[in-house]
Amino acid sequence: MFAPGHLGELTRIIPFEMVDAVLAETRALQRRVRLVPARVTVYLLLAAAMFTGLGYRQVFDRLCAGLAGLAPVRPSGSALRQARQRLGPAPMKALFDLISGPAATAAAAGWWRGLRVVAVDGTLLPVPDCAANLTVFTRQRLGIGISGYPQLRLTALVACGTRSVIAAVFGPATIGERDYARRQATHLRAGMLLLGDRNFAATDLLNQLAATGADLLVRCKSGRNLPAVARCRDGSILTRLGSLTVRVIDAEITIRTAAGTRTGHYRLLTTLTDASRHPAADLIRLYHERWEIETTYAELKATILTGHVLRARTPEGIDQEVWALLTVYQVLRTAMTDATDSVPGTDPDRAGFTTALAAARDQLILAAGVIAGTDIDLVATIGRHVLAHLLPARRVRTNDRIVKRAISKYNARGPAIDRTTYKAIISMVCPGLSGGGLLDSCAP
Repeated sequence: MFAPGHLGELTRIIPFEMVDAVLAETRALQRRVRLVPARVTVYLLLAAAMFTGLGYRQVFDRLCAGLAGLAPVRPSGSALRQARQRLGPAPMKALFDLISGPAATAAAAGWWRGLRVVAVDGTLLPVPDCAANLTVFTRQRLGIGISGYPQLRLTALVACGTRSVIAAVFGPATIGERDYARRQATHLRAGMLLLGDRNFAATDLLNQLAATGADLLVRCKSGRNLPAVARCRDGSILTRLGSLTVRVIDAEITIRTAAGTRTGHYRLLTTLTDASRHPAADLIRLYHERWEIETTYAELKATILTGHVLRARTPEGIDQEVWALLTVYQVLRTAMTDATDSVPGTDPDRAGFTTALAAARDQLILAAGVIAGTDIDLVATIGRHVLAHLLPARRVRTNDRIVKRAISKYNARGPAIDRTTYKAIISMVCPGLSGGGLLDSCAP
C-alpha cells in the first residue's frame, strides 16, 4: 500500500522519514492502513503538482508505473478524493515550511557586498469557479475586464540568484500585496537586502520592514515629493519617511538600438545611506535582480501549471494544492542548485527549469532513485540533465514583456508588435553627478 508513496529521484530531498515526521507533527497519520495511506496521499499531491494536466487517477498510475509488480489495487477517484480530504492542508504547509528557505550554494549569486539579496512581490492564480470557492475567492477587475475565474493572491519572498522560496503567503485577492507583505516581515533578517517594486514603497510598510534589521532597495514613483534633509557626494539625497531615514537615488536609463532611443526615469529608495560604501551606480544595476521573482512566478504559472486553473473545488483543497505546488517548486530549485554548485563558477541562472521539471517527471514515472544508497549523489540524473542543457548567458531586454502568442483569436496587444531582435546599448545617468553623470554603458 505504501509503494506508490514516492517522488522518483526527488524522494532524496523529501524522504519517507520527513513525510512521516510531518504527518505525526500535524496529527494526520492514519489510524488504520487504507488503500491510500496518508504518506501516499502527500506524495500524490506533490506528483499532481508536477502533472497539472492530468487527473488524480492518472497521476496515481504514473506513481505506480515503475514499481515492477509492487503496485496496489488502483483506487477509485472517490477513494483518492476522500484521502485528500482526510489529510487536509496542514501537512502540506508543514512540509513546505520544513524545506523552504534559500538554497545552500557556494556560488556568489544572490549575494551583494555581504548581503543576501531577496525580493518580494505578488501574483494572481485562478481557482475553479464553484460555489464553495466563491465564498472565499472573488473575481477581480483586470486590464481586460472582469476575470473569468475567481482569483487567489500569492505573495512570496524569494532569494535572488537561486530563486528559491524563503516564505509564501496567499489568500483572497481582495487582500492587497502590501498586507500580505507585512506577514512576510517575520522572515526578514539583518544581513538581507530586500528588493521591491513601487507598490511596496508605502511609508508605514517600509518602516515595518526596516524594523526587522533587513536593508531595503525599493522603487518609488518618480514624481513623489521627498524633501532632502542632506545630500550625498554621488548626487543622491537623504530624506525621512516616518521614523526611517532613506536615501533617494534618481537615474535615467536609456536604451539605444537601430530602431531608436528610449529613456526612462527611475527613482529608488534604500536604507543603505552610506554613498561611499554603496555607490548609486552599483545599486541601480543591482535593482535589476528584482526580476528574479518575476521569473519565479513565470516558472510556477507558465511552466508547472502551463496556464491551467487550480484543481480543488473547496478553499481547504486550494490551500492543500498551493502548498504542494510551492513545495515541488522548492524541491526542483534545490536539485538545480545542487547541480550548478557542482561546477565551480556556474551561475544558477543558467539552470533550465523546464529541463529539470521534465527530468523529474521521467524519474517519477520510472520510480528511479527512490531508495538512496550510502553514497549520496547530489547531482544525480536530474542534475546531469540540467548541466547538459545549460542556458546561455542572459541577454539584454529591449522590449516590454508582452504576450507574443494570443490565447484567443484576438490580438494580445494590437497588430503592431515589433518582434525584431536588436543589438542594444544601455546607459544609466544620475543627474546629480558632476561631469554629466554617466554611470554605466554596455553593448551586448
